[in-house]
Amino acid sequence: MTDLTALSSLSSALAEIVARTAPSIVSVHSHRFRATGFVWKAGLIVTADEALADEGEVEIGVPDGSRVTATIAGRDHTTDIALLRADIAAAPVKLAATVPPLGALSVVVATNRETASAALGMVSASGKNWRSLRGGEIDARIELDVRLRPAQQGGLALDASGDAFGMTVLGPRRVLVIPTATIERVAAQLETRGRIARGYLGLGLQPVRLDDGVGAMVMNVDKAGPSAAAGIRQGDVIVAVNDQKLSGVRALSRTLGPASVGGVIDVAVRRGGEPVSFKITVGERPEA
Repeated sequence: MTDLTALSSLSSALAEIVARTAPSIVSVHSHRFRATGFVWKAGLIVTADEALADEGEVEIGVPDGSRVTATIAGRDHTTDIALLRADIAAAPVKLAATVPPLGALSVVVATNRETASAALGMVSASGKNWRSLRGGEIDARIELDVRLRPAQQGGLALDASGDAFGMTVLGPRRVLVIPTATIERVAAQLETRGRIARGYLGLGLQPVRLDDGVGAMVMNVDKAGPSAAAGIRQGDVIVAVNDQKLSGVRALSRTLGPASVGGVIDVAVRRGGEPVSFKITVGERPEA
């Protein structure tokens, strides 16, 4: 009887946690895409960028069953965060800055087919900050052992106390959580600027194999860009950055995050087989 009582108490506690959070959860409808979002601030909704269509209208489905039109305030492909503006009365969610430990229970509150949904899982990975394949800085590595449908992307991951510690997204063969610290940092910039600043060298690069490693051949140079100003030319082969051998074009692109803008990097180049070095002041990537 004691075991049954404990199980019943757990069930009631989980249901209460979901009921508290559900009023702040919305469904997001864009061209051929369905996702979940949550009210971050009054009139502002955070959702998963990858689950948002690149074009067309966006509508928000609110808990009472109605829909309202939303506009995109900004989106960041590298951290999978998009910010929407919509005139809805739902209360914002209070995000907790905690990172749950390995093995902790987690409840995902989302939407599916325009109705509230919930899923129970476990934290299967909990670690330090990492960089996404698109170069975004994610403040903690959190994975959940839970099965989610595509429409549940953008839902909230809650701990056993009911605190929301991040947004769920579908990664390769796993469910990832974009943690609170990343959401607050990126959404705040999207709210004020509509975009996230990214570093820009003004180069079109092609990977090439060298006798002693790999390099990046300069295929084209933006004449108004920072590399042209530093003296980089078409046909140059970049072999190292800041005294570190180049490991690939993608690796170089990943270093050009928001913090890189305005910084100076030392670039080692081979020009006609001869070594040349340049100092490039990283610019900000143009919107177009």
